[in-house]
Amino acid sequence: MITDPWFYAAAVPAVFLVGLSKGGFGGSIAMLGIPLMSLVISPIQAAAIMLPILVVMDMVGLLSYRGLYDAQVLRIMVPGAIVGILVGYLTAAWVTADHVKLIVGCVALIFSLNFWLGKRMQAAARTNHVPSGLFWGAIAGFTSFVSHAGGPPYQMYTLPLKLEKRLFAGTAIIFFSAVNMVKLVPYFLLGQFSSTNLTTSAVLLPLAPVAILIGVWAVTKISQDLFYRITYSAVFVVSLKLIHDGLPSLWP
Repeated sequence: MITDPWFYAAAVPAVFLVGLSKGGFGGSIAMLGIPLMSLVISPIQAAAIMLPILVVMDMVGLLSYRGLYDAQVLRIMVPGAIVGILVGYLTAAWVTADHVKLIVGCVALIFSLNFWLGKRMQAAARTNHVPSGLFWGAIAGFTSFVSHAGGPPYQMYTLPLKLEKRLFAGTAIIFFSAVNMVKLVPYFLLGQFSSTNLTTSAVLLPLAPVAILIGVWAVTKISQDLFYRITYSAVFVVSLKLIHDGLPSLWP
């Protein structure tokens, strides 16, 4: 188990933010989890510690949002995500977390700016589109595999659908529950579940249900318009953080 107090100073708020997002509040604030933990440990170890916690969070989230989901979104995006996870596993030796952070950060920045500058909230809701859903599902699966950063690619497809806020949250819970369960296999094959990582995950685990339930409560108390504005704002902040972290990968 990790005993460095500086690690827990970063990991406790990281797990809490991820839990809020898993509860349906704040959208992509979950992406801040790995960057926060990466301030004191490697991103690879941070991802390995976080994955078992994410799986438990998913179980709590599934109970909280049972029966609330868009089946068509899941039918389109989950197969794409499985392909993305497979690509991530096969390319794990060549693609670094910094590369993915930079790519995801740029996509998320364009996405959030398009919302604020293009007045996306006034646009009509889009309908499901299979090729787009498969593409963004694959990107979400790939980036989720590398650094649990599947939020912005997932939202690139789902936010323009303008689902009702609890339906949006419930669909996201099921999608990422499926993604995280599939990720367990390649993470195990890559030797990421050491005794140190697993015991550290267990120490942080009690924070998960508390944070999720707070997130579920917050969704019921906030208007749908404000909910989406908070989500897009979170995507913008996270995009800047990811770009900042990923820029060093462009040069030795």
